Amino acid sequence: MRSGFATLIGRPNVGKSTLLNQILGTKVSIVSDKPQTTRNQIRGVLNREGVQVVFVDTPGIHKPRTALGQRLNDTAQAAVGDVDVVIFMIDATAPMGKGDRWVAARVPPSGICVVNKVDVAGKPTIAAQLAAAGGLAFSEYFPVSARTGEGVDVLVDAIAARMPEGPQLYPDDMVTDVPEAFWVSELVREQLLAVTRDELPHSIACRVTEWDWPHIKVEILVERDSQKGIVIGHNGAVLKEAGIRVRAQLPEGVYLELVVKVDKDWQRRPAALERLGY
Repeated sequence: MRSGFATLIGRPNVGKSTLLNQILGTKVSIVSDKPQTTRNQIRGVLNREGVQVVFVDTPGIHKPRTALGQRLNDTAQAAVGDVDVVIFMIDATAPMGKGDRWVAARVPPSGICVVNKVDVAGKPTIAAQLAAAGGLAFSEYFPVSARTGEGVDVLVDAIAARMPEGPQLYPDDMVTDVPEAFWVSELVREQLLAVTRDELPHSIACRVTEWDWPHIKVEILVERDSQKGIVIGHNGAVLKEAGIRVRAQLPEGVYLELVVKVDKDWQRRPAALERLGY
């Protein structure tokens, strides 16, 4: 038996969560087109004959402007140490910038470089991006599309081949170690990111405050009264739409209660971050 850990790391919006979901064939990490969607380390388990790979999805590394931003960076960088493979991801559709190079410098030379979004980039662009990435001197390079799955099987084969001898780390039927309550709160945040305005996402935090199945109460925190109105929407339309989308991904019969509260400047206050689990 071989087993080990593989960390996905990179700038925001390079497709780490989409790739993890594609690899596992099921959704274990929420996705959106908004930066910093992933705020925690999310583990997903891939089982193959004789090998188990535990993938670790991480927040996108960025220039922090708040205490939350710094904690997200710390969470991502902490996931690089003591793993068997580090997968550094870049976007095929965007030139490699200083931020990408800064992250790359924190990846060991044995790391794998993945150039994602080849389904929307032209061949000359992909070739140029691979050439630029080649200057980072990683051990292997893979062009993939996390969205369509193109090139993903070859990438996973290479990662699995690197797993050392070791015991099975998780049961065969376990795809993620994310607690149910955390998953529901993440689904709520994902759908709010989808239906609210662009300026709001970083100010939203969600947590389950009651779990008495089938009743689940989720508290949605924003930083200002004006944001509360945005989340609720006219006559509650935004909150209702988010609730409908979340319920569609939960077992039938769930009663989902969504409550919006103001917690002033929560992402800048360490005590609030601790309470929210960041």
